Amino acid sequence: MSERLERIRARLVEALSPSEIELIDESHKHIGHAGARDGRGHFALRIRSEAFRGLAPLARHRQVYEALGELMQSDIHALAIQARAPDEA
Repeated sequence: MSERLERIRARLVEALSPSEIELIDESHKHIGHAGARDGRGHFALRIRSEAFRGLAPLARHRQVYEALGELMQSDIHALAIQARAPDEA
């Protein structure tokens, strides 16, 4: 796992205590894309956490962004998020 993926994953684990987390670097799909030229990556995230229970999708995404903090500016150009509570399909 790359150092960047490890930093992102560590922030999410620390803030959201997920029961499941899958973080995929999809940057290779966006080579040449204007947003990727500055070195920030494109990622897909599937995460399950009790922290999402009862929250609307937008509130869940905000929790993820808050957990990542400045990494959203320095390391991440795009982040596709699937955030669910543990018992949700």
